Amino acid sequence: MTRLLAGVALAAMMPALAAAADANTLTDAEKTAGWELLFDGKSLDKFIDPSKLNPTGDAWHLDGDMIAAKPHAFITEDLISKETFGDFEMEWDWKISPGGNSGVKYLIQALPVLTRATAKPGARKFEDHVDYALNQGATDRSVIAPGSRAQIYVVGFEYQMIDNHRHPDALRGPLYQTGALYGLFAPPEDVTKPVGEFNHSRLVVRGAHVEHWLNGVKVVDASLDDPHVKETLDERWGAGSPVTRLLTQRPRKQCPVSLQNHGNAVWFRNIKIRRL
Repeated sequence: MTRLLAGVALAAMMPALAAAADANTLTDAEKTAGWELLFDGKSLDKFIDPSKLNPTGDAWHLDGDMIAAKPHAFITEDLISKETFGDFEMEWDWKISPGGNSGVKYLIQALPVLTRATAKPGARKFEDHVDYALNQGATDRSVIAPGSRAQIYVVGFEYQMIDNHRHPDALRGPLYQTGALYGLFAPPEDVTKPVGEFNHSRLVVRGAHVEHWLNGVKVVDASLDDPHVKETLDERWGAGSPVTRLLTQRPRKQCPVSLQNHGNAVWFRNIKIRRL
């Protein structure tokens, strides 16, 4: 390589090198605007770390300067923020594994624990098991017997993150594709980066009004009080479902946010949030 070409190649690399060096940091302007990091690139201190709970979980770990979900964890659970938020704005970068599925959940209302012991006898629908666990008060990990597999389901709204071209859920249509308010409002277009590359997402919550942004494009602008929301929840969960009640009434106003472990590898960095 000639010196000139080497200089051109180095110049081309500079933005990527700068981005890597600046990962998981805030600028002075962002600090002044009220942004705070949910991840400093070194620890899970801003989250409830499952590995420090009883029984211990293995769903999350650090991968360099990223937070990573472990596929097929013994206890499948989201990584939940320690702090709670009312109106807020959140941004993060993420990449998904081929065929992978994940998301960010917000306005979280409950955490039912699904195990063999809390399963509804004879039920075949996943939703019936969630409702049964809620009705039985199985909302604490203490119901997980030592050595038992479990899933801790997050009752909240989801910013969907998925491989749009490979995962079976995404192939159902735009309501289940990246950027969607899962199952409720679809993005008008696919603006995802190729699988394996980082996407940039932004979420804005002001009361019942939510916005989903993906790679600089607003892909959802919706009200959670829209009659369509209750109609869709009734159709999926049932009109008498505790999940439908929690998501339509939203009794908890200050709520954590969570990074979803859906059984597939996904990586997060540059996670920041500010109250509005």
